[in-house]
Amino acid sequence: MWKYFLFLCIGSVYCEYKYETKLFKVPLDHFGYQRNETFNIKYLVNDEHWDSSSGPIFFYTGNEGQIELFAKHTGFMWEIAAHYRAKLVFAEHRYYGTSMPFGNKSLDNEHIGYLTAAQALADYADLIDFLQGESMHPRYPVVAFGGSYGGMLAAYFRIKYPHIITGAIAASAPVHMYPGMVPCDVFDRIVTSSFKVANAKCVENIRQSWSLIRKYATNTTTSEWLHKNWKLCDPIKDGKDIDVLVEFLQSMYETLAMVNYPFPSDFLVSLPARPVRVVCQYLNETLDGDKLLEGIGKVLQVFTNYDGKSSCVDYKKGNDYGNLDASGWDYQACTEMIMPMCTTGRDDMFEASSWNYTKYAEDCHRKYNVYPRPEAARIQYGGDRLHAASNIVFSNGLLDPWVGGGILNSISKTVTTVVIIDGAHHLDLMPSTPYDPATVQMARTIHRQNIDKWLKEFREQRRRH
Repeated sequence: MWKYFLFLCIGSVYCEYKYETKLFKVPLDHFGYQRNETFNIKYLVNDEHWDSSSGPIFFYTGNEGQIELFAKHTGFMWEIAAHYRAKLVFAEHRYYGTSMPFGNKSLDNEHIGYLTAAQALADYADLIDFLQGESMHPRYPVVAFGGSYGGMLAAYFRIKYPHIITGAIAASAPVHMYPGMVPCDVFDRIVTSSFKVANAKCVENIRQSWSLIRKYATNTTTSEWLHKNWKLCDPIKDGKDIDVLVEFLQSMYETLAMVNYPFPSDFLVSLPARPVRVVCQYLNETLDGDKLLEGIGKVLQVFTNYDGKSSCVDYKKGNDYGNLDASGWDYQACTEMIMPMCTTGRDDMFEASSWNYTKYAEDCHRKYNVYPRPEAARIQYGGDRLHAASNIVFSNGLLDPWVGGGILNSISKTVTTVVIIDGAHHLDLMPSTPYDPATVQMARTIHRQNIDKWLKEFREQRRRH
């Protein structure tokens, strides 16, 4: 049965993406022999343009969320499918969407332990082997695509399974964000820079707001003012609620910088074009007291209710906020995906907050009964020591806070980089629009050139054998 994505492509043109939803059975544990359970991961397929004799498979390595969201927002793959006569496959990451090994109990502590990048990559390898007809000499070249964590997985897929993956486009992949690799304050310095470009007073107002918010939230009368004027779903009852609200606000600013696209988007939440510039219009003059908090309240409304569908600001929702149900990510961040974050309050617009690994580890143990392994990803995947790898393109936009953990300099002739000066988070994988900057158009051209080269190499090698 075909299902359809129908959404507004900028410029009053409707794009229709159609796909078939399928299930594929994978082992619960690829690396041990004690557990024999299996479960189904979901994948989406479109083969209307596919040349089944020799056409490539374009394979999206699913992120921390339901796969339909990423299929909808990876227009680049859809746009080039006809030219390459490619089959499109979007695979859902285990423990996200409906690809749950233990149903609604999957995220319970006793069941969540099989949520790792390595297990997900092994799922994808098995799926591609199935799509290749389980042949010793595969017929179809496979190009992996991914953005953000999915971009990391695309690169890791090529590194770990080069006999299965012909090449990888790894967009906005912070493969160098692990402990000891980059300063822990780099992410929020870039967030602040994005807001400063929009308006310097915007940054100063946000920086001054934190103490005022805590002051208002502590007092019963002014706390109720915040509850009412900011349209909060829940009142602020204690210090824990204050911390959760402050964390939500910081995450809001970070997300606005990350998805600062030149067109309206509903990728994570529904937002206008250039949302940082839009929200900074409410904070573009020196403000204090009620006026400052009224301005931030307007920013909150843009972030949480631009589409008019929310009745209140659910500041307690955490990783489940917006369109991306990433509830399992916190566990991954407590085990293998350790990405230190800190703020100084000087070089950024946030409260000073140091990175304390001991506290972080104890919090993880309290929540999941596990301790992080901070060196695991570096040892497994190499950080930026990828000289033995091949056929990977790392693309990064300089507006994206995650660029701080991205690879910006080509490592070899076949592990190369594309830097997009005015690009936000994996903008190069998004659907094309009339508002795309020239640097994004150029990045897509470079991607196609690399795909051409990889497919040619695969076919020449196959002819020789």
